[in-house]
Amino acid sequence: VAMAVKLGQARKMAGSDPASIEPLLAQLRDDVQETLTQLRELAHGIYPPLLRDHGLAEALRNAATRSTLPTTVEVGTDRRFGAEAEAAVYFCCLEAMQNAGKHAGEGARVAVRIAEQDGVLVFEVSDDGSGFDPSTVRKSHGFVNMRDRLGAFGGSLSVGSSPGRGATVRGSLPASFVAQQAGDA
Repeated sequence: VAMAVKLGQARKMAGSDPASIEPLLAQLRDDVQETLTQLRELAHGIYPPLLRDHGLAEALRNAATRSTLPTTVEVGTDRRFGAEAEAAVYFCCLEAMQNAGKHAGEGARVAVRIAEQDGVLVFEVSDDGSGFDPSTVRKSHGFVNMRDRLGAFGGSLSVGSSPGRGATVRGSLPASFVAQQAGDA
């Protein structure tokens, strides 16, 4: 809307005061660049191209470089899974990493592990931060979102923590869903 208003001003100024249009056009250019950046970030949040093109390992390693805490990523499989399975695990790991960044405290470290165990796709995001009492955050939006995301495919999520001992978020997608997804991939 703001850009449309500025374009209207530029159009009026072009006829009456052409010299003053240059700063307005520079503002519009900056506005367009900012809008493109925001659209890219939105699209990345919907389904990151790196996840689509290269899988969980690359996408999570890239996300770790943007984490507010030092984060390591270990992926124990080279196998690609279906888009829905990879997206579910990726976004759960991302949510857990963001939670750690907000709540684990300064100096904490995060470790992300992905593996396939007997056909089950499993992940773990742990930190060595300040921890919390899980009974006080069981219904937080982040954990509810992760449970819902995995639960839609028959998966599960568990959260372990205690004050002063860090936190661990574990999730899994069942072999039947992973196998179905692999056949679709």
